[in-house]
Amino acid sequence: MLAHLRLTLICWLIYLAVTANFELSNLVVGLLIGLAIATILRPESQPLSLRRLPAVLFNLAKYTAWLGVDIIRNGIRVARIVLDPKLPIRPGIIAIQAGMKSELGVALSAHAITVTPGEQVVEIGDDGVMYVHCLDVVTSAEGAEEAQRKRRAMLERIFE
Repeated sequence: MLAHLRLTLICWLIYLAVTANFELSNLVVGLLIGLAIATILRPESQPLSLRRLPAVLFNLAKYTAWLGVDIIRNGIRVARIVLDPKLPIRPGIIAIQAGMKSELGVALSAHAITVTPGEQVVEIGDDGVMYVHCLDVVTSAEGAEEAQRKRRAMLERIFE
């Protein structure tokens, strides 16, 4: 129950930070969205350790910075493709093994891939394989496993 409440609160705060709208109706909508996400994900209860909090916050900041750099780098790559008169795309789907223990880890990993320009997770198999549609399948396939290994390591340091 505490894990459910904690995830609801985190999702609600993220929603409010993103929308920057503190009207009563938006507060209620954000809370309902947070409750829905927590209900769908059914988080496992983990004791909250104040000793781990600095390390978790550091790793969260590190992950966010890495994701931001990845978004910018891939955004520039996609912009070059779009601005090229020949439009040199090689679309396709690649399979990436999530390799995460928790559903939340898989979901966050899929989210990180999807917010990256030029790539989108279209399905997650029961075996934890993420199927990713890529604008340039050759370039994406070359770095996909290494990027997922880094993403997995950072997420595990946050949620362990």
